[in-house]
Amino acid sequence: MYVVPDQTGRTAVVTGANSGTGKEAARRLAAAGARVVLAVRTPAKGEQARAEILAEHPRADLLVRRVDLADLGSVAEFADATLADGPLDLLLNNAGVMAPPTRMTTADGFELQFGSNYLGPFALTLRLLPALLAAEAPRVATMSSGTANYGRIRFDDLQWEHGRYSPNLSYAQSKLADLMLSRRLAAVAADRGWPLLSTAAHPGFTRTNLQTAGASLGRDKPKRSVLNGVPFLPSQGVEQGSEPLLYAATSPDAAAGFYYGPGGRFGLVGPTATARIPRRALDPAAAARLWAESERLTGVSLPATAGAS
Repeated sequence: MYVVPDQTGRTAVVTGANSGTGKEAARRLAAAGARVVLAVRTPAKGEQARAEILAEHPRADLLVRRVDLADLGSVAEFADATLADGPLDLLLNNAGVMAPPTRMTTADGFELQFGSNYLGPFALTLRLLPALLAAEAPRVATMSSGTANYGRIRFDDLQWEHGRYSPNLSYAQSKLADLMLSRRLAAVAADRGWPLLSTAAHPGFTRTNLQTAGASLGRDKPKRSVLNGVPFLPSQGVEQGSEPLLYAATSPDAAAGFYYGPGGRFGLVGPTATARIPRRALDPAAAARLWAESERLTGVSLPATAGAS
């Protein structure tokens, strides 16, 4: 099992920290001494997660703060409150929604998965850059997915407004976009001389409520995603599944622009290893185009001067 290095004196924001890989990452960061902000859509669930972590680690420093990544106004409010706290050492973009059965939209009218999984984290990351660049050795670790391997950025229809909506392909697009975000941010940091380390990770096939929550949206009865209908696929618990993200966020061996995931069977389970980056995520022109479009859609841009060399 991966052992998180000492995080004493560091502050971390973990989105989606009330359950699954986010909660496990928050628990282990707090156990290693970090002050952890549990960034959650439902504060009551965040408080429950906080209580559970405190029961195991009574001295943990945990703060619950609301953010709805499907609402850019909520993202702005969360960022303003976090910026007021001072330097931010770690941002773990973990939260997401997976494969709702029909096309749904965010508060700002974006397709739900592209909006929640990518545009929300994009806006949050850029808004938090001043706090990150005020820290000594800041990191942003962004959760992608193995589905990014077959994802495609549909520049002609990013919001799936035309033709037949595909829950799975929409999810894959959002997760490819997350991977491209992490690599583009790494390139920007290098170009501007920032000490920021941007990395990405994927959890393989980790058993969390992600597979049911999204697929059950708009349904009377819970439904599991298509992945759960494949009996031979190996899976793992959140203790192991959170490790690629934790490694990306804290390991002294993690490198800018790199991608980490399970190194075992089919890349779905096992100890953390360097993951193969899909070809579409390696296209700098597409990454620049996606970044520019994301700035236009969210109204959030890179800071003009903060941290510039």
